[in-house]
Amino acid sequence: MVQTLRNAFETGRIAHAFMLTGVRGVGKTTTARILARALNYQTAEADAPNVDMPEPGFHCLDIMAGSHVDVIEMDAASATGIDDIREIIENVRYRPSAARYKVFIIDEVHMLSTQAFNGLLKTLEEPPAHVKFVFATTEIRKVPVTVLSRCQRFDLRRLTIEETLQLLNKVCAAEGSAFQEESLALIARAAEGSARDALSLLDRALAHGSEGEAESGPDADAMRQMLGLADRGRVFDLFDLVMQGKLPEALGEFEMQYNLGADPIVILADLAELTYRLTRMKFVPSAMDDITMAEALRHRSKETADALSTQVLSRCWQVLLKGHKEAMTAPDPMAAAEMVLIRLAHMSDLPAPEELLRQIQKSTPSKSEAPSPTVAPPTTESAEAPQNYAETTGMTGVQASSQASSQASGPQAAGGPVTERLMQTEPQAEIQINPAQSPHVHEAPQVMPRPDTFKKLVALVGQMREIKLKTVLETSVHLVRFEPASELKAGVIEYRLAEGAEDISRPLSRSLKEWTGLQWVVSLSQDAGAETLYKEAHDDASRRKDNAADDPLVKAALEAFPGAEIVSVTNMDELSGSLSENLEGEQDGQELPNDEDET
Repeated sequence: MVQTLRNAFETGRIAHAFMLTGVRGVGKTTTARILARALNYQTAEADAPNVDMPEPGFHCLDIMAGSHVDVIEMDAASATGIDDIREIIENVRYRPSAARYKVFIIDEVHMLSTQAFNGLLKTLEEPPAHVKFVFATTEIRKVPVTVLSRCQRFDLRRLTIEETLQLLNKVCAAEGSAFQEESLALIARAAEGSARDALSLLDRALAHGSEGEAESGPDADAMRQMLGLADRGRVFDLFDLVMQGKLPEALGEFEMQYNLGADPIVILADLAELTYRLTRMKFVPSAMDDITMAEALRHRSKETADALSTQVLSRCWQVLLKGHKEAMTAPDPMAAAEMVLIRLAHMSDLPAPEELLRQIQKSTPSKSEAPSPTVAPPTTESAEAPQNYAETTGMTGVQASSQASSQASGPQAAGGPVTERLMQTEPQAEIQINPAQSPHVHEAPQVMPRPDTFKKLVALVGQMREIKLKTVLETSVHLVRFEPASELKAGVIEYRLAEGAEDISRPLSRSLKEWTGLQWVVSLSQDAGAETLYKEAHDDASRRKDNAADDPLVKAALEAFPGAEIVSVTNMDELSGSLSENLEGEQDGQELPNDEDET
């Protein structure tokens, strides 16, 4: 913004209207007054608009005090009608009495009525040379596009936590108050990028401190109590207890924080923020340099982030995000928050649905083997991560309680925490896997086929029940090149993707390697490629219908039955092959009836 205004002042190409937008408390109105000062800057040595303003000009003090006759401020939140705009339009025709420009500052401009905006359009389009408009708003989307197109827009961003801390330290130094760094960090976090909110909280903290704290200000504990926040260390303790499944201790810790004045909704928000920070630490090493977090908490965060998998953290984020919304609308936020913690403890160490399905598929026996009575314990990272986390922190968890209940109820499959957690609701029931009855579980063949054509590859994808992947292959993939894989060379699939379709290169390559045991190179191409399989099938069906319509017998049938139409065409060879497969399947599935069946 400064560079744009400096160039405009130097070249004399100054816009007639400026639009300042940003969140509350970032300095929109203050910036508008500074802009009015810069436009009307005048000293004994300089008489031109100036961004730097090395010394106060003739009009600076009056403008900052809001008493200058040529700088008119208007609050659109209280003056929203067309009559207020008419007053501005009437004043526009008169030249400034003392300053260079007559500046109209309209705050919260989005609150103006439709009639007021319409009345302002003509003046904005062709304003007098001596008039400048400066608008400020927090809701830029509510401002009509016709108004925005006539203004030079500047977006004022939020202050970072570091910038807010610098501002607070500067104010404390000017006021002679030595606040603790942790207390100022809490204020900076609570301000959420708003300088005005940060200063208001600082003023409240100064008044909140006791007589012994007059010089140093309230400590971090008093600041958390004032802001209704929970101690970050105790939030970490609560997170650890929940992740390790210690529900009685976790609910007790949550109740203690509530009794100390922490808001249940704020506790859930802090847990969600902690989950976000832990996830970010896994991928962004610089996240360890968070100055708002104590050194001990930073090292603790790193250890926890390394112990938990990304899938576990992602599920925690989803549960907390949904639970936060539920708690905000619940009649009893305390009870709603406790239910969220219970749900989180029981979901934190469950594998993802696709991982669980994959493990069930791997544990499904072949036709020659008897079906397994129980589900084999998964060995993926998502299932093992909570167990590793419990070992890292030296605590047990819900797994221990579920294992004890399973031992008391009878013999169970010797599995990991996932199997025990699945059996926790019904300890005496065993999970039976019947491939013939389950529509979602396919029987894994002993030797996976290795497709030598693209159509066979799509058929393999369908056989493995990857419905989404199969749909994209059939409807959105234009095949450019296909080379089957072998033991000596990797398979090659080059294709052009239809517009708007999802790129499937990585999941297809990964799945083919898992199914066939061979390497596949799947990549996009700019070549046109062949038609999609869906288009080919549609064209083939249309061609068959056209050929059938030319047959004399079909023509006679269509003439004999007016209104009849050809629905589908099937060759005799295809029909005989289908009948043979059905007959073989019926013979394989026959069983001798027993007495119960006859009864």
